[in-house]
Amino acid sequence: MNGWTLDDIEMPVPTEDLNIKNYRDALDDKGFVTEDINLLRDALIALTLSKNLLLRGPTGSGKTKLAESLAEKLRLPMESINCSVDLDAEALLGFKTLVTDNGHSEIQFIEGPVVRAMREGHLLYIDEINMARPETLPILNSILDYRRQLTNPFTAETVVAHPRFRVIAAINEGYVGTLPMNEALRNRFIVIDVPYLSGAPLKALIEARTQLGNEQVINQFVALSADIVAATKVGEVSEEAASIRALLDACDLAAYIPALRAVARAIAAKLDDEREKTVVMNLAETYFTQA
Repeated sequence: MNGWTLDDIEMPVPTEDLNIKNYRDALDDKGFVTEDINLLRDALIALTLSKNLLLRGPTGSGKTKLAESLAEKLRLPMESINCSVDLDAEALLGFKTLVTDNGHSEIQFIEGPVVRAMREGHLLYIDEINMARPETLPILNSILDYRRQLTNPFTAETVVAHPRFRVIAAINEGYVGTLPMNEALRNRFIVIDVPYLSGAPLKALIEARTQLGNEQVINQFVALSADIVAATKVGEVSEEAASIRALLDACDLAAYIPALRAVARAIAAKLDDEREKTVVMNLAETYFTQA
């Protein structure tokens, strides 16, 4: 089995029944790949039922790629929010600014991603939602429950969500800088766990999306990935080391430079802890020789 994509799943109901806009995002591949077709099926059904989706998984497991693929499958443009401790209401909803036209000045409100997504019926993607300060997020509560609306504090306008409006959030639990997710907020989501890809599906992904063509080296990278994931589970390295994104970068480099050096550049060098770098390189040296 080379893994499943959303192209393998029929829409649970016709898109015309959802009143979904005829839109297709320009993905240059088949999108998110998984070993578990039920992960895709359940995520798609949840969204077609207007449920909010929370993608939970380690860094680099493909949560953003899954959100992009779901948006493409539903033919919905995607508005993105990258959460941090600096996130505030203006970053979510928009801001007022002074605009001058032909000598006449007026204050205009520039809509933010939440308001745009609600008004236009787009998919709203909230990345690393547990990186935001807890006091910032309650403003989202009313758009995530049955009300599907909010009162914009900057304009006093009540914005009612378009029927096509959908919400996906992503979370890395236990990651540096994250906070426990508020229970009232978590209860507004359907949770989908997104694990790292492994085995034959990972091999097929490397073959399809990197420049690396040497089957032996590809098999070695698949085995190395499994070893790094195992090391994350016992706390020897952080989840960053097991990122599929980083692995694909290493495979691309390995098509042109020695594989061990590619691992050093694309995986180990991204880690802050010298001990973790050593663990990754020691694992890589069991598969690749110095050059």
